[in-house]
Amino acid sequence: MKKLMLFVVVALMGLVSCKQQPKKDIITKKIQYDVNIKSPDADWDWWIQNIVGPDREKLVDMIMDGALSGKFQAYDYFSDSITPGDIEYMLADTFYLTYKRTVPPYDNYDTTVIMKIRRDNIQRIRFLEEWEIDPETMQFEKKIMGIGPVARRIDLQGVERWQPLFWIYTDKEFVQSLKEKE
Repeated sequence: MKKLMLFVVVALMGLVSCKQQPKKDIITKKIQYDVNIKSPDADWDWWIQNIVGPDREKLVDMIMDGALSGKFQAYDYFSDSITPGDIEYMLADTFYLTYKRTVPPYDNYDTTVIMKIRRDNIQRIRFLEEWEIDPETMQFEKKIMGIGPVARRIDLQGVERWQPLFWIYTDKEFVQSLKEKE
């Protein structure tokens, strides 16, 4: 009886281990896109293009603190590694401007304007991913290879722009492929 039980257990283990994984097709090896993490429209439902404030702040803090402390290696948009000091430098724009006084004698004067990127300016996350699909079930699998914070900026002329700051690559194979290019 024990031999029969042992045979059944071994046979079942063999069947389970031989079960084939569903065939997945690669849709794309690389796709890059931005995701709003702070809603651009206050009238939308809270969950549309939005992460609730404390959760959003926790995510942004995790990314920024990790990059600024060196816990996560950061890369620029040419995939060159950058230091925490480089990140500190990019978080402030310095402008030297000349203005004309509005009262006599209307002479010119110079001023320095420093516009800092604050953490609440980071309202998007840029993703670099690989996508696979199971054609039988239409189930997608996304492999995140990199994430990058994107800050909302308003320049001196009042024009809004979105500034990608840096990448943190999360896929070791992708990072290795970058090193092999060097």
